[in-house]
Amino acid sequence: MKRRTFLLAGLGATGALLLGWGLLPPRQRLRSRRGLPTTGGQVALNGWVKVAPDGTVTIIVPKAEMGQGVLTAVAMLLAEELEVDWQTVKVEHAPVDAIYNNIAAMIDGLPFHPDDTGRVKRTARWMAAKWIREFGFMNTGGSSSVTDLWEPMRDAGAMAREAFRAAAAAQWEVPAASCRVERGAVLLNERRLGFGELVGTVLEHVPSEWTRKDLSQYTLIGRPQVRLDAASKANGTAVFGLDAAPPDAKYAAVVLPPTLGATVAGYDEAAAKGRPGVRAVVPLAGGVFGHVPGVAVVADTWWHASQALEALAVRWTPGEGAGFSSTAAAADLEARATRGDGRAFKSTGDVIAAFKRASFSVEGFYAVPYVTHAAMEPVNCTVRVAPDGVDVWVGTQVPGIAVKAVAAVVGVEPETIRLHQQLLGGAFGRRLIVDFVAMAAEIAKGVPGTAVQLLWSREQDLQHGIFRPMVRAKLVGALDGDGKLLALQSASASQSMVQGWGTRIGDPIMANIPDKTTIEGLVDQPYEIPSLRVIHDTVELPVPVGSWRSVGHSYTAFFLESFLDECAAVRQVDPVQYRLGLLGDHPRAKAVLTLAAEKAGWGTPLAPPAAGGRVGRGVALHWSFNAYVAHVVEVEVSPENALRVRRVVVAIDCGLVVNPDGVRQQVESGVLFGLSAALHGEITFEQGAARQRNFNDYPVVRLAAAPVIETHLIMPGDGPPGGVGEVAVPGIAPAVANALFAAGAGRVRSLPIRLAAPEATS
Repeated sequence: MKRRTFLLAGLGATGALLLGWGLLPPRQRLRSRRGLPTTGGQVALNGWVKVAPDGTVTIIVPKAEMGQGVLTAVAMLLAEELEVDWQTVKVEHAPVDAIYNNIAAMIDGLPFHPDDTGRVKRTARWMAAKWIREFGFMNTGGSSSVTDLWEPMRDAGAMAREAFRAAAAAQWEVPAASCRVERGAVLLNERRLGFGELVGTVLEHVPSEWTRKDLSQYTLIGRPQVRLDAASKANGTAVFGLDAAPPDAKYAAVVLPPTLGATVAGYDEAAAKGRPGVRAVVPLAGGVFGHVPGVAVVADTWWHASQALEALAVRWTPGEGAGFSSTAAAADLEARATRGDGRAFKSTGDVIAAFKRASFSVEGFYAVPYVTHAAMEPVNCTVRVAPDGVDVWVGTQVPGIAVKAVAAVVGVEPETIRLHQQLLGGAFGRRLIVDFVAMAAEIAKGVPGTAVQLLWSREQDLQHGIFRPMVRAKLVGALDGDGKLLALQSASASQSMVQGWGTRIGDPIMANIPDKTTIEGLVDQPYEIPSLRVIHDTVELPVPVGSWRSVGHSYTAFFLESFLDECAAVRQVDPVQYRLGLLGDHPRAKAVLTLAAEKAGWGTPLAPPAAGGRVGRGVALHWSFNAYVAHVVEVEVSPENALRVRRVVVAIDCGLVVNPDGVRQQVESGVLFGLSAALHGEITFEQGAARQRNFNDYPVVRLAAAPVIETHLIMPGDGPPGGVGEVAVPGIAPAVANALFAAGAGRVRSLPIRLAAPEATS
C-alpha cells in the first residue's frame, strides 16, 4: 500500500507539473543559448541580427538555401521591422540552437483538418509548439520556413529598431517617441545617427516591449526584391557544399552495396593503395543514421579516388533485399489497396448508406512509382576530425541532426562539433537525410587530422538515394442523380516516409507513429463531401523511403483530382463547375480556381494543333502547406501520340506574399519539378538494385520541352504567409492527365504518363 500511495502521489505530482508547464507561455525565440559570435565591433541585438560599426546589418537565417530564395524572404521579415537600408543587409546561416527549431513544420504535421478551429486543435498546437521549442530540431522542409519565422523575425527586428531609437534618444536627451527610424538611421528634425554610430551604446537600451508595424506601413514586404544570393550565383562566388575547400583537403569516393541490404565480405586494400594519388582505404561499417556499409578510397583528387575503386574488387554478402522486385511489390500493394483493410485515418458520415442510395458510382485505380530527388548537386560532405574538435562542411536541411550523426560516429559530444552550413545545389527532401554525413564522418575518422570531402557519383546519387514510396490507391465515389458526390472512399498502400525517416535517425516515436503524410491531400482538402473514408495500409519493404518535394501531396493530388475529373465526365459536367459545386463555404479555394480558369481562357477555343494533332485543357485544385493552388494545363498530342505540354496557368493564394518574385520563381520551379516526375520519373528495382543510373534513363524536363508558365498571385493574401516551395508540385500531374482526357487521348491513371499507341487509342 505504501508503494502504491507513493506511485500515485508521484504520478499526481508529475501530472500537476505537466499541467503547469502546459499553461505557461512558450519560451522566447529571441535570445540564443550561447549568443551569436561577433567580429569587427559588431553587436548582436538578439539571436537574429548583428550590426557593425559601418552600419552593415547581418541577419541570421536558420534555414537552408537550396534555390528557393529563403535567405532573401526571411531577411525581408526582419529588415522590414528594423527599418534598415536593404542595400546594407547581409545574411549568415544560424548556429545550432533551440530558438531556431522549426515549430511550424511540426505543428502542420498534427492530424487536424485546416477547417478545424476547435479547442482540441488549439490545445494540441499550443502544447506542440512548447515541446518543439525545447526538444525539436532545426529543419528546412514542409514549405514552412517563412511561416515558422514570421513571428520571431519580426519581433527581432522590432526589438532592434526600438533599441536604436532609444539609444539615439538618450544621446540627444529627448523622448524616444519623438524620434523616427528610417533606412538604418534614427532621425530627429535635422539630426541623424546611423545604426553604425550607435553600436557602442545600443545594448544598454534593448527593450523588453515593442510594437510590430501594421501591414499598411510595410515598404519591403510584398514588393519584389532581388535575391541576396543572386549576384554570387551569377558570378560564381557562391559557396556550395562541393566548393568547401579546407587547406590540404583530400577527397573520397566510395563503393556502395550493389543490392539492398548487402554487406562487405572482403576487398583488396593493397591493390587500391597502389593506385596513383591514393592516401588511404577506409572500410565503412555503416548502420548509423541510415548510413550503408561500403569501402572508401581517399586520394589527392576525387578523380584519383574514383579511379581506384575498381581495384578494390569488393566482395559482397547479399542481404534480405537482394531479390527485391518493384514489379512484384507493386502487385502486393495493388492487392492491399483493393482489399481496403488498412488503417482508417478518417471516417466521416455514413459511406455505406451513401452508396446504398446513390444513383451512380465511379471507381478509379491509381498508381505512382518510386521516384528520386535527382538534385543537380549530388550529395557530399567534408569532415575533419582533429584533436581540437570536429569540423563539418555540408549543405543540409537538418543541421542539428547532422551534428548528432557526426557525434555518434566519431564518439564526441555534439557541442565540440563546428558545423559550417553551405548552400545546397537542390535538395527536395533528400538532404533531410544525413546518411552521407555519417558516412563522411566515418571516412574522416579513419584519416584523423585530414579534411576529407566525400562525393557520391551521379549514378550513386540516383541508385542509392532515399526514394518517394511507390503507392497504389483505389478510389470509389457515390453520386446522386445530379452527379453530386455523396461519398468517397479511398484505400491505398505504401511504405511510410515518416517511419522510414524515424528509423534512420533512431527516433522510436517517429519510427512507429501513424504516418499522416501517407494520406495527406485526401483528408484535408476544401471539398465538402458528406461522407468520407480514407484508409491506408502501411507496408515494410527494403527500399529506403523519405520525404520528396510536397511529400504525400505529390501523389494524393493525382489520385483525387484525377478521380474528380472522372466523376465530372460520368455526369458530363464541366470539370471547373463540378469542383466549384463541391467547394461550398471555401471562398479562397473558389477564388484561385476561378482565377486560374479565367486567366487560362477556360471554355474558349484552344489554339489549333499541328496537322492531325489534338489539343485539350485540364484543371486541378489542391490545398497543401497552407496554400491554395489551381493549375490549368494545355496539352497537344501528335498523330503519333507524342505529348507536348504547351501552357501552364497557375493561380496561388499563399497568404501574405513576402517577395512576389520569389513566389513566382518557386511556382515555376514546382511546375517543372512535378512535370518531370509526371512525364518521366520512375525508379524500378530488379534483383535488389535500382535500374536507373543517370539522366539518360531518369530524364528531367529540358528547356526545349518546358511549357509557357504563367503565375497569378492573390495579393496581399489572406492571413500570415503560407508555404510556397512545394505547393505547385501536386497539381501539375493531374492537370496534365485531365487535359489528355479532354484531348481524347484516354484516361491516365498511372505515372509516369505513357500514352498508348495510336492503334490502341482508337
